[in-house]
Amino acid sequence: MATLKCIVVLVLAISTLSVGSSRAAKDGYVRNQCVYTRTIFESRLPDHGLISSHFVSPAGAQLTRMAVDDCNELMEMSLKRLNQALILLQKSPSKHKADVQTLLSAALTFQQTCKDVIEDHVLSNSYIGELYKKMEYLSELGSNPLALVNRIAGNPTGKSPPGRRLLERQGFPGWVSARDRKLLQSSEIKADVVVAKDGSGNFKTVSQAIEAAGGGRRFVIYVKSGTYNEKINTNKDGITLIGDGKYSTIITGGSSVAKGSSLRGSATFTITGDGFIARDIGFENTAGAEGHQAVALTVSSDNSVLFRCSIAGYQDTLYALALRQFYRECDIYGTVDFIFGNAAAVFQSCNLVLRRHVAAAPSMQSWRTGAAIQHRTRVSQFKTSNIDGEISARGWVEWEGAGGSTYKTLYFAEYENMGPGAGTSGRVNWAGFQVIGTPEATKFTVASFIGGNSWLPSTGVTFVAGLH
Repeated sequence: MATLKCIVVLVLAISTLSVGSSRAAKDGYVRNQCVYTRTIFESRLPDHGLISSHFVSPAGAQLTRMAVDDCNELMEMSLKRLNQALILLQKSPSKHKADVQTLLSAALTFQQTCKDVIEDHVLSNSYIGELYKKMEYLSELGSNPLALVNRIAGNPTGKSPPGRRLLERQGFPGWVSARDRKLLQSSEIKADVVVAKDGSGNFKTVSQAIEAAGGGRRFVIYVKSGTYNEKINTNKDGITLIGDGKYSTIITGGSSVAKGSSLRGSATFTITGDGFIARDIGFENTAGAEGHQAVALTVSSDNSVLFRCSIAGYQDTLYALALRQFYRECDIYGTVDFIFGNAAAVFQSCNLVLRRHVAAAPSMQSWRTGAAIQHRTRVSQFKTSNIDGEISARGWVEWEGAGGSTYKTLYFAEYENMGPGAGTSGRVNWAGFQVIGTPEATKFTVASFIGGNSWLPSTGVTFVAGLH
């Protein structure tokens, strides 16, 4: 009988011993004093108990089945990141602190997303009550490693480790091939396979090409001009998609919550494998405003890059769910909440375009970026961007149903923006909103926010590491 895997947690137990000042002493302390325990709980909740007709209608049972499937996938993704964090912690916490924090944050994001999925699609019953108790316990335990890693692997001098500085000067991680470094800038496409609707390539669909990708190396797929009506969900690492232009090669779909899909299930393209690269290609969801939540692209790929891409939809267009992501010269279209998620994502020289003919979103904003936009769930920063006159002087709008504490704990910031909508004198008076200076803004650059100097050069994509 199938079960719903609902809990994955990494617990760090740390003795309160004094720590020497040297890095070697700290690393030895961490190795000797940290006990890494990965505990996997299976709720043993039979699927038939969750979707019993005693609790839900047949239509509700279908939604519950999708929620269970989503949750199982999310928990597998969480376990993957916890395993990766454990390996890095065993090597050297001080050298891999940022990576470990990113991985643990992603694991918690996937677990919380599972909880949200169940809450949204499964009616409350005794099984759900038991599930929630376990997931609340998970949330309490799972948040501790982030703080502990920061504490035990902290760098009080504020200087980069010598190895990291060398890596940043050279610009390329050692595991990246020369082919990968030139991939995004080269005008010549050296593809492993070609996709063409007319049969002139190796495959007629993008799905078939991705299925043919092996493991252990980058796999380049050239997708010829055309509109490919597909729904794709892949966890393969090293996938590269190169098209003939962001409006010439389009992967499209029309699923939506209004049509019976879950939020994650509505995505036209979902990538959870690491090192994803897309260039000169479009992703779209054509469900329209009447489809409500309808995702064009979901990204949970660490060190992912989208260069000269279009991402088009209405509500919830781009689901930047987790991990480190970089978007350069992309056009992103939507209405309500059209970039969302918990990723550490940087947007440089991108166009964020409001579909203004939709009356349901009169207060949404449209930006043309000059340097970068940092956007995460509850943490957003807009800097050196051109903001047009359509923007309300308040700049930000309350989320319906959000409690008063939300506006104290969120972090919204603006820095040296331009254009008729850039004035900040009339902005919202929230505790979490602020106009920041250069030192604070520097924390959200490509170099600082996503560690881009250590991995973006390997892709060949142009980027600005600092503020300008």
